[in-house]
Amino acid sequence: MVRSGRPEGNPPADPEPERHLGDRTEGLMCGIAGMIDLSGGRADRAGLIRMTRALAHRGPDGEGFFLEGPIGLGHRRLAIIDLSDTARQPLGNEDGRLQLIFNGEIYNFRELRRELEGLGHRFASQTDGEVILHLYEAQGPAAFARLNGMFAFALWDGRSQTLWLARDRFGIKPLYLGRFRNRLHFASEVKGLLQADGAPRRICWEALREYFTFQNLFGRQTLFDGIELLPAGELLEVAEGKIRTHRIAEGIPVNRSEPAGRTEEELLQRLTAAVNRHLISDVPVGAFLSGGMDSGALVALAQRRLPELDTFTAGFDVSGVTGPEARFDEREEARWLSRRLKTRHHERTIGPGDGWDLLPRLVTHLEELRVGMSYPNFFAAELARRDVTVVLSGVGGDELFGGYPWRYAAIAEANDPEQFDRIQFAAWCRLIPPDEQANAFLPEVWRRMRSHSPWERYRERIAPYRALPPVEKAVRFEADTFLQGLLMVEDKLSMAHGLESRVPFLDLELSDWVRGLPVEQKDPGPEGKRLLRRALAPLLPERTCRRPKQGFSPPESAWLRADRMATVRTLLAQPNSRVNEVFQPAWLQEILESHQNGRADHRLLIWSLAAFEWWLRRFMESAGEILPVPAESRKGTS
Repeated sequence: MVRSGRPEGNPPADPEPERHLGDRTEGLMCGIAGMIDLSGGRADRAGLIRMTRALAHRGPDGEGFFLEGPIGLGHRRLAIIDLSDTARQPLGNEDGRLQLIFNGEIYNFRELRRELEGLGHRFASQTDGEVILHLYEAQGPAAFARLNGMFAFALWDGRSQTLWLARDRFGIKPLYLGRFRNRLHFASEVKGLLQADGAPRRICWEALREYFTFQNLFGRQTLFDGIELLPAGELLEVAEGKIRTHRIAEGIPVNRSEPAGRTEEELLQRLTAAVNRHLISDVPVGAFLSGGMDSGALVALAQRRLPELDTFTAGFDVSGVTGPEARFDEREEARWLSRRLKTRHHERTIGPGDGWDLLPRLVTHLEELRVGMSYPNFFAAELARRDVTVVLSGVGGDELFGGYPWRYAAIAEANDPEQFDRIQFAAWCRLIPPDEQANAFLPEVWRRMRSHSPWERYRERIAPYRALPPVEKAVRFEADTFLQGLLMVEDKLSMAHGLESRVPFLDLELSDWVRGLPVEQKDPGPEGKRLLRRALAPLLPERTCRRPKQGFSPPESAWLRADRMATVRTLLAQPNSRVNEVFQPAWLQEILESHQNGRADHRLLIWSLAAFEWWLRRFMESAGEILPVPAESRKGTS
């Protein structure tokens, strides 16, 4: 049997209110938090309660605590599978020596459970979390490599006094770490860690330079100094005051040299199986539908099991928008595909000011600034949550099958690794090119960050794939970097509404098979995702399979010039704007002016600057405490 963790009685009433970031009633999702005292002292009970309750917006269905000696575990629950009290966390084994807190879903838990029952294991609930406990009892930490799912968890082994922290191989679920006052703290969100005793509120300058280069972070660092993100697929072992790092599964899938044979048919079969695994739920399931091939395939396959499927689209008011951005609204294509697939379709129209009005709330939920403008994801999740609790998303299809053909065209003939790196690096510098950064940041800020090289960080992340052909190398790099940013946005902004977003394209049985195919079979071709297009031909209309990729991006370049620049100036170009503590005011003015008069398209940079302004207001201390900025540096901002 497995029983709920022993919470040392009811926790006391809330301590004296401290600064909480975001509303407790906004969003409903599972969250985990905990700590271990590395010197063997007792865990901080009051701190654990604060950390866990800072995540209350993620889990409305209850909370649980486990404290014993140096370890403290806290959990907020949104029930998806097994809604009974037997599934409450922390989960413990028969004698209570193993304790688990878990966020995510294990899609092969039923197969693993049958195997364990055959070995004599007895289960008290239907939850997938209980399977993790029994599998660990049977196989130790090697068991974690067998989990096919999205997860972040902490498992305390009281017998060996060892804590295990793990994150799924694609990094679909986040887990943050912070070491303060000789305790290692961990939580699903930075908000939880900021409630820990001794947690600092400082900018990590290296991460800030990286973000304003790539509009993303490529390593474990976050914008918060002293707080890290456990890398995807990493396993942390904490015992006797020491922290050791392992990989859940070593290496990456190797490209098989033999022909796969009937590849398209097998791909469709494997995708069907992946979608079926992702439909396991005791609450309503729907799907995002953009009108594109990836989401269309998931909807068509899901509908075989769920004939009355709800689908959801967010699109843009493009009246008055000209040029390429006039094509950014996908609502009509989504309606057409919904009619063909016979779904119950819902849509939301996003207007020019909606994202800017949302920005403070959006940044509070994101905590970490990442790729794109992201607010369309927030509105799509808000729409879906009105009808369902779980939604299927097409995230990962582009990174698995090569969905960005304009990126591959530039490097297809770059057989020289140095030439490849120069082209690829320049393409991923999405915000401020490194050679312009000294003019953008205040001198005292630049002195703090200039030793950190975005070029070297890029080289570090591309190194494992250096021997691969150019296009395959680019696809692997996208999955290792860009996809991580997309998944962070997907997780935070769906969870803001208590919506669990599932990504079937990243199912391990599917993705390992695809990544192991011969390179020539995965060649995305000039249109992108050639293999997937061929595999889906029997499933989807030809119009959908032939449709070029359209990213989920608002027509912000036109909206900024026509409607929102006054709002931007009010936010960024005032004497009390917080960005003036980091950036040179004259440079800021030039960025706004050059976009306004059409000399440049700075929509991504302007959005990132505005998000950073609100990040400073939400998460950092009061003005002037980040750096002692001289008064003369603030002039010229009116």
